[in-house]
Amino acid sequence: MDLRTENHFEERLAMAGEMVSETDSLPAAGEGLVPALQIAAGETARPVEPLPDAAIKVLLADDDAAVRRLIGQFLRNERYEVLEAADGAEALQAVLRECPDIVLTDWEMPHIDGPTLCERIRAANLPYYVHVLLLTARNTPESLVQGLHSGADDYLTKPVQKAELLARLSTARRIVAANRQTARMARTDALTGLLTQRSFFEHLYYHFSLAKRHGRPLACAMTDLDYFKRVNDVHGHLAGDLVLRTVADVLRRASRDSDIISRHGGEEFCVLLPDTDESGAERWAERLRGILAEEIIRLESGEQLSVTCSVGVAGLCEDTLSAEQLVDRADQALLCAKRSGRNRVVRYLAVVGGDKNSLPGPAPEDIFEGVAARDVMTPIVSPLRADTPTRNAADFFLRSRISSAPVVDDEGRLVGVLSEKDLMIAMAALDGWQRPVSQLMQRQAITYDQNTPLRVIYEFLCRVSLRRIIIVHEGAPVGAVSRGSLLRWFHCRLVALGMLPDKDGAPAVSTTDEKRETLIRAARRISEEAEEFIRGLAEDDADLQAQVIATATQLQGLTTELLAQSGGSAGARGAFFSTGANPE
Repeated sequence: MDLRTENHFEERLAMAGEMVSETDSLPAAGEGLVPALQIAAGETARPVEPLPDAAIKVLLADDDAAVRRLIGQFLRNERYEVLEAADGAEALQAVLRECPDIVLTDWEMPHIDGPTLCERIRAANLPYYVHVLLLTARNTPESLVQGLHSGADDYLTKPVQKAELLARLSTARRIVAANRQTARMARTDALTGLLTQRSFFEHLYYHFSLAKRHGRPLACAMTDLDYFKRVNDVHGHLAGDLVLRTVADVLRRASRDSDIISRHGGEEFCVLLPDTDESGAERWAERLRGILAEEIIRLESGEQLSVTCSVGVAGLCEDTLSAEQLVDRADQALLCAKRSGRNRVVRYLAVVGGDKNSLPGPAPEDIFEGVAARDVMTPIVSPLRADTPTRNAADFFLRSRISSAPVVDDEGRLVGVLSEKDLMIAMAALDGWQRPVSQLMQRQAITYDQNTPLRVIYEFLCRVSLRRIIIVHEGAPVGAVSRGSLLRWFHCRLVALGMLPDKDGAPAVSTTDEKRETLIRAARRISEEAEEFIRGLAEDDADLQAQVIATATQLQGLTTELLAQSGGSAGARGAFFSTGANPE
């Protein structure tokens, strides 16, 4: 059917000579050039997900309104979603803003002609490939070559037959569908249907740039399923796949349309929360955790499962330098959530805080060989009880000159950590001094078993901004390992290995007689300190506990040095007194 005979539009079509498309609320023609310049300058483009298969979006670009109405009606009758543009500049603006699946453009248009529009489209940073069909009255071989070289996928000469136009669009639609399927496979996880990690970061870069530029909040939540390996081991991988699909469904139900959900690999998921600060992300994560815990997963065998998750959340701060750092901070918080007992939500600022230190290079492999946390930890002899009044805890902190202490229940099991910062919160009200420490303490304590290899703790403290972690045995706090204690242990090990001079600047001893003399001197210093302590107890009426703590701290350092000089594997093994936490 000849388009010129349809509804008596022969004269208008002859005058127009070209076909293009439409757009709603178009900017002025000259403004259409701005996005192309922004793309060329490296402006981050917003990721756009492909439309559903039933809605193929076509952009018609023509400077004749009658042609746009006629061709647009044909396309709408075939269930295409149609946009329109009155010239090349508006068409480029619509492509950058809407990213249509197909562009049907005339050759000759104001501001930007058809071939130039093709070139701009191919140079743009678009989320997926756009199929371009160029229409023109030019039918020379040179024009055909020029149009295809400019980036057009197909070429249709005028006068245009309606059947031929729709046939070529049908071909384009099959190509678009194939491209869309390929893009979907690349962008989404095959098992859960969530975004892949690579696709997630495309969205992350866009939202991070937007939040930084306009001062808007942005948060990231890293989620990991607790003990997921047991599901695979006990029930099989098919059950594990069902669990992952169920978790993905729960994430969708718990999230807004604007949230970006991805599977980061294995049983780990990451969610980007635009216009949400860290506190809001924590509330969202707690809601997610509750929904997931109540979800019943029914296996094909008839068994029922339920799973829990650990979540780390981090919000955009002034010192967040990159999008990757935002995700890394959420990952740090997740690691803390897992180490503090799982099935909980941990905020980066609440638990980790501060700037993340750079990772050091790997230490010599043999330096940690055979060393466990119990060999290096500073033992704890005086934890606080959960029912201790805040005023007593504050007095204990002042007399002991410590900054934090573990809190235990009636059975001696760790239930939290109290710090000076927590005590300062109680200063806001006079009655706060009467409250038990259980109402002020932080319950998210990072713990490791006393038999944990030291290298594991070393790598953890390198990765996060925490200063120390608590060592436990059967749930009871028995010690603490801090960055400072690791550094002292490492220094003492190097001295014992003869790689560093001793404390007085003398070279490390090597012969048996020299080592014996060194040990004798160190033992005498311990003895002198102990005798001074005994005299102080007999002559001074000062508080007994404060004296014990002060002297024990001095003896701890001397004993550590003694063990180092003897070549023991753990420089701090003899540190048998502690005030509950290192003050550094």
